[in-house]
Amino acid sequence: MKKMHYTEVSEKIPDELGIKDVTIRWLITKEDSAKNFAMRLFEVQPEGYTPLHQHDWEHEVFILEGTGETRDKSEISPFKAGDVIFIAPNEWHQFVNTGENVVKFLCLIPYKE
Repeated sequence: MKKMHYTEVSEKIPDELGIKDVTIRWLITKEDSAKNFAMRLFEVQPEGYTPLHQHDWEHEVFILEGTGETRDKSEISPFKAGDVIFIAPNEWHQFVNTGENVVKFLCLIPYKE
């Protein structure tokens, strides 16, 4: 069993295009013997955003703190702390912080084959 405080994991700045003021912490990974899923914690600063993108795997997201919007190529949907978001494979998605405080969310993804 692994137990730690999330702040013990180093923040990294993703090196993707189309991203602004976002950090990620890889909380649980294959290095922890997690064979199927990874757990990541994102922090998005006010006016920050993740890239608008899509890929072959799903996401399970839990909003811990803050307010913002999810966006795809045609729709915008607000979110707040406590919301749960499922992103299907190949679905366009982006998280945008529209509030005055940091948005924190957990994101679980399966490992790619």
